[in-house]
Amino acid sequence: MLRSAGECWAITDDAAGNQRQALALAERLAMPVRHLVLEPRAPWSWFAPRLLSGGRLALPAAQRELFAPPWPVAAIGCGRAAALFTRMLRGLSDGDCFTVQILDPRIDPGEWDLVIAPRHDELTGPNVLHPVGSLNPIDDAWLDDAREAFPALGELPGPRLGVLLGGPRRGVPMDAGYAHALGDEVRRQVTGNGGSAMVVASRRTPSSLSDAVGHAVRDLPGLFWRGPSDGPNPYPGVLGWADRLLVTPDSVNMLSEACAVGCPVETLAPARLPPRIASFHRALRDGGWLGDGGPAAGPLRETATLAARVGQAIRARHPGIDAA
Repeated sequence: MLRSAGECWAITDDAAGNQRQALALAERLAMPVRHLVLEPRAPWSWFAPRLLSGGRLALPAAQRELFAPPWPVAAIGCGRAAALFTRMLRGLSDGDCFTVQILDPRIDPGEWDLVIAPRHDELTGPNVLHPVGSLNPIDDAWLDDAREAFPALGELPGPRLGVLLGGPRRGVPMDAGYAHALGDEVRRQVTGNGGSAMVVASRRTPSSLSDAVGHAVRDLPGLFWRGPSDGPNPYPGVLGWADRLLVTPDSVNMLSEACAVGCPVETLAPARLPPRIASFHRALRDGGWLGDGGPAAGPLRETATLAARVGQAIRARHPGIDAA
């Protein structure tokens, strides 16, 4: 059997959140990392990761050339599409490849060596690890690099309020009323505390939300990034320079990254949230990471600990591999 020398594959679709999680974990392992963006065709895409028949034919020809021997020592997938390929690798490598799947694969987690699913997914199994939130690369060195990459944000008057805008999802509507309430909250905080507002929208942010917040901060010091037409995305710099953060309630990834910074983090949530999101918010509040603007409990940083667990398991299977 052909095996890549010490290589780890990070397998994702094109979703930025899935890529961020898989790469954050893979890059912590101190192994050569190869990122494969794989998109299965129908009908495999409809049933991933359940449908294994046909194997590599699930991929278009160009991607099939990427998903080929020599097989990696380890593979980390994130998302349902990636779960099909990390599951396949176990058989293709005769069990030699150590497979890790991030997020609930919606089938028996025993199909992988390890599954990493946040607590609010309520997935159980002897090989399941349960972080509070999502994996991300944020630590002190990452924040230092972010500040260095966006020095102009450090010249804004403090305290600097970072505002991270997501978008509506099932059970979390962001109607005109919500948009205006969030805009009013941003303005209240900056006018009450002084300083500036650093607002960053995402690809999911509706124009109604951007417009309402933009109107609220129109005459306040700071910046408002709506999209690529405004230049490079300052999201890392906003996290690096923020004295406090206000985040919409919809995104587990965005809230997890905000709570990894170590400054006070707040959210403006509707009265009711979907059960899984509500459970996640409750865990953040119980841990002291998400609050009402008071002192933070310290940063929520779980990736390094999980990488150590994964590295230990890889070394147990492959003693000659130097995995952190």
